Amino acid sequence: MNNNPLSAAEARAYSPLALAFIGDAVYESFVRTKILLKANTSANKLHKNAVCYVKAHAQSEASKALMPQLTIEEEEIFKRGRNAHSASVPKNADVTEYRAATGFEALIGYLYLTGQADRLDFLMQEAYNVISLLKETK
Repeated sequence: MNNNPLSAAEARAYSPLALAFIGDAVYESFVRTKILLKANTSANKLHKNAVCYVKAHAQSEASKALMPQLTIEEEEIFKRGRNAHSASVPKNADVTEYRAATGFEALIGYLYLTGQADRLDFLMQEAYNVISLLKETK
């Protein structure tokens, strides 16, 4: 966890893409840990499983499910990230999904930087659960 949390104002001073940068790392670390603890298997299998949780499509679906649970402040951070224009979009992601995923990652980054550990853990677990259900229905 972030041992030197920023104030909300300090965290908001970062660009939404900078928040998404750290949020991506925080969420991926969370996912990798969850997957590793569920199954001690080959690194290749662990990686393939993790990709299912961190790809834009999955994060976009998770963010849709989480929207009703977000506070006004969290929704604002999400929208800042979603509306940020990055220089490129990955070839395997649709623009709308990629932007929603960026919003999700910006929110994760914001919660991490502001030291809101309980809320961060709750939202990441909820996202993980949503994506797990999607994987099961395929």
